[in-house]
Amino acid sequence: MKIALICILTSFIIGAVIGPILIPLLRTLKFGQLVRNDGPKRHFKKVGTPTMGGIIFILAMVGTLLIWSDLSPEVLLCGGMVLGFGLIGLLDDFIKVALKRPLGLRAREKILGQLLLSALLLYTGVEFFGRGTDLVVPLTGTKWELGFWYYVIGAILVVGTTNAVNLTDGLDGLAAGCSFFVYLGYLIICLLAVSRSPVLGINYLELSLFAAAMCGGCLAFLIFNRYPAKVFMGDTGSLALGGGIAALAILTKTELVLPVLGGIFVIEALSVILQVISFRLTGKRIFRMSPLHHHFELVGWRETKVVRVFWMFTILFVLLGLFLVTV
Repeated sequence: MKIALICILTSFIIGAVIGPILIPLLRTLKFGQLVRNDGPKRHFKKVGTPTMGGIIFILAMVGTLLIWSDLSPEVLLCGGMVLGFGLIGLLDDFIKVALKRPLGLRAREKILGQLLLSALLLYTGVEFFGRGTDLVVPLTGTKWELGFWYYVIGAILVVGTTNAVNLTDGLDGLAAGCSFFVYLGYLIICLLAVSRSPVLGINYLELSLFAAAMCGGCLAFLIFNRYPAKVFMGDTGSLALGGGIAALAILTKTELVLPVLGGIFVIEALSVILQVISFRLTGKRIFRMSPLHHHFELVGWRETKVVRVFWMFTILFVLLGLFLVTV
């Protein structure tokens, strides 16, 4: 537990130091945020705010693990997923802000990259760490052996998680704060797993250091991303955060608990899916705007209130997820 707290503090310090160096650089390079024309009018003042700020917590995580971890295979896999998904996001952000192509990477290009990383994560987990191809059903202890279908369901989970976190990144401090609590939940799960060893081939103490490093990085990023934000994480950060969370779910065998821990991410993604389905079938919208956080803005909530409420619900979801894991 002590080393995990040290990792949180180290990552926080590294991120806090990197921020004041990186943000002016991003501003000088004119890597500024674009804002949706159909979004809340108050967001127009955010145009030009530096983006790609996810580099802050990615570097904080890397630095912390280089200092405190043994760079075990588990840590390298999870860190690699953060870097891999972050690279996809970085390319997307670069195309948007530097090459002035508002849509960034084509959807099929982004999904293909995510599927390739998902396949690598799942194959490594099963073949090299002995994770198996079963899913553990919460509260029952029952295991569903899925065989080949585990790879299909796992890929959907990984890609879904990364994109759900991406959709949540729309307000100052929202995605970083929610991700902090989810990573904190996984830090606790990893520490509990040290004695239980859900997968015998995995060093869960090392895995807890990765979760702790991401916690500290998220906290450091909030120094600069809280309202009013000085920097946005961009797809660089949101996809990286989602990739790390998905990797922890795979290696802790908590795939069916992840939708609870990340309940806010699920709700945000569902709001977009339902909005699209409703509009295409009936021509009517369920929400004033999706993802859901924009709906609450348009009904009159202040941005800071939306973020606080979503953080509180994330805490409740994480506590519920921890209950499901520990019972």
